[in-house]
Formats: sequence, C-alpha cells, structure tokens
Amino acid sequence: MSYLPKANRYSKMIYRRCGHSGLILPAISLGLWHNFGEDYNHSLKRAICQTAFDTGITHFDLANNYGPPPGSAEEAFGEILKTDFCGFRDELIISSKAGYNMWEGPYGEWGSRKYLIASCDQSLKRMGLDYVDIFYSHRFDPNTPLEETMGALDHIIRSGRALYAGISSYNSTRTREAQKILKELGTPCVIHQPSYNMMNRWVETDGLLTTLSDLGIGSIAFTPLAQGLLTNKYLTGIPSGSRATQDKSLDKTKLSTNMISNLNSLNDIAANRGQSLAQMAIAWVLREEKITTALIGASKPNQVLDCVGAINNLAFSVEELEEINLYAKDEALNLWAKSAEL
Repeated sequence: MSYLPKANRYSKMIYRRCGHSGLILPAISLGLWHNFGEDYNHSLKRAICQTAFDTGITHFDLANNYGPPPGSAEEAFGEILKTDFCGFRDELIISSKAGYNMWEGPYGEWGSRKYLIASCDQSLKRMGLDYVDIFYSHRFDPNTPLEETMGALDHIIRSGRALYAGISSYNSTRTREAQKILKELGTPCVIHQPSYNMMNRWVETDGLLTTLSDLGIGSIAFTPLAQGLLTNKYLTGIPSGSRATQDKSLDKTKLSTNMISNLNSLNDIAANRGQSLAQMAIAWVLREEKITTALIGASKPNQVLDCVGAINNLAFSVEELEEINLYAKDEALNLWAKSAEL
C-alpha cells in the first residue's frame, strides 16, 4: 500500500520564521547524517521519514558526504521522494551541504567554486531533484577566499539549483563577513547550522547567537542530543552497540562516572517537568526562540515521536535553568570546533 500522510500532520507542530526571511521551518527538523547509509535497512529509513512527516516535520536535512558510503544518504532519500513523498515536494524543505571530502584529488572538498557547484549538481542527481531549498557551505575554508565561496553560493541560488543560502559551523566573525559578501551580491545568508546542546555551548561563548539575531539570520542547531548522550541510553553506563562503542562521533572517554551522575541528575529534572531527558534537551535548545529549529537524528520511528514531544513544554523557569547549569556544562564535545576557530 502506498504511503498516505496523516491529514492532521500540521495541527500540533510549531513553525518558526527563519530570521528575517520568508522561510518558515518546523521547530523539529530531521537530519539524515546517521542511519541513512547502505549499512541501514531501507524499510526503516522509510518508516522514520514517514513518521517525521506525519508529525509535521517538513524539513529534511542532508549533505553530500552523508552515508556510509558518502552520497548514499542522498540516494536513499531520493528513493523515498519517489516512493513515499511523491506529490508532496512543495510541502517539503530539503537541504544539502558541501565542504567535506567527497572524491579523490584536489577538487573534492573545502570551499572552492568548482567543488561547491559540482557537489550541488551531484546532490541533485542523487536525489532526483531540480533544486534543493537550502544549500550550505558545510565548513569555512581558510585557504579559499571567502568571496569565492560565497560567490559560489550566490551562483547556485541564481542558477536555480537552490532557493536559499546557508552556512554551517562558521564562527561569529566569519558569519558577519560571509553575510556582508552575500548581501552585497543580493543573496543574503538565510540560515546558519551550528552544533549546540547543553554539553556543547560554543555558540554562547563565541557570541554567535547574538550575531545571528543582529543579522537577521535563522538557525538550526544540530546534535541537540549530543550524539545520544542526552538521552536515557547512558544513564547506567555504556550499553553494547551504542554510538559510544562504535568510535564514530561520541568519545566514550567522556562518559566518566561524574558525567553519568550528571546525566542522571538532568534526567531527574526532566522527569519533574514531565519530559524524557531527550525532550528536555531539545526544549532547552529551543528555549526563548534563539534557535529556529532543532535538528534531530533517529534510528527508529519512536525516537522521532519522543523528540517531537519536546514541543509540548518549551518553557523553563529561572530555577530550572539554574539547576540544569549545575550539571550541564561545556564538555568539549564539539567535533567541528576547528572550523569554528578559523
């Protein structure tokens, strides 16, 4: 039987305007960084995407290098667009990015005009799309003039390959420089994608959130659950098969006795709010609307449902925030720190 989305899918989701643009995004977006490569069952990928759309998640975030192997997540999502989301393209926001290594030789990564435009064309082909809604510079390139990188984004927009331009993991200073160039070209930066969660607060110390507000740029925070750390998965230690055991993106050495104790204290605070730890972590990122949308990942449909439940309680008292700060401090979890330091 072909997939039919729920008729009431937009009734409970919260939608926020992205900066000063006309783009509106759901408070929760689905990222396909993990669990959408060839090492993951395709029927489960379909179920995750269906569940997301049924809850009002309209934004699906990809990048050229998502997999494994690189490119396979876009290929899988392209199949889902044909089999499940056929006829719903205009109800979807689809984003992709380029900046990390994709192919051999000197033109396969970073921020050159050649790489970005070629990458965008490849992404469109893999997904079977005429355009993506957002195309990002995935990281700042210290060896390519920023004018060239932003000029490539401008060309991608003007050529119809994408509708909006974005940047990811740029620090506050580079963000201001990038926006100045793009505005002069007539294609302003609409959205910034930084990593941000209770254990990774670089956007606060860097002043990025203030910069985005000043410039009218929207924001989408990725890793709001700190690669699964801010869930109930690690409350009693490191379970077998978890991300911390796979040497992928969560360093198991961070899971000290003290860290696990802090996670349990945060879990208690969440329970007093009537939330799971994951729901509170997402709500914390979305508090005060400084962040437009939180970008979640999922390996099962029920994880999507749990995360979406965060929007039922986004308010925090002063006392709650103070108590959270006792147990949630920056733990140097930012894997993308190098890009933001350049």
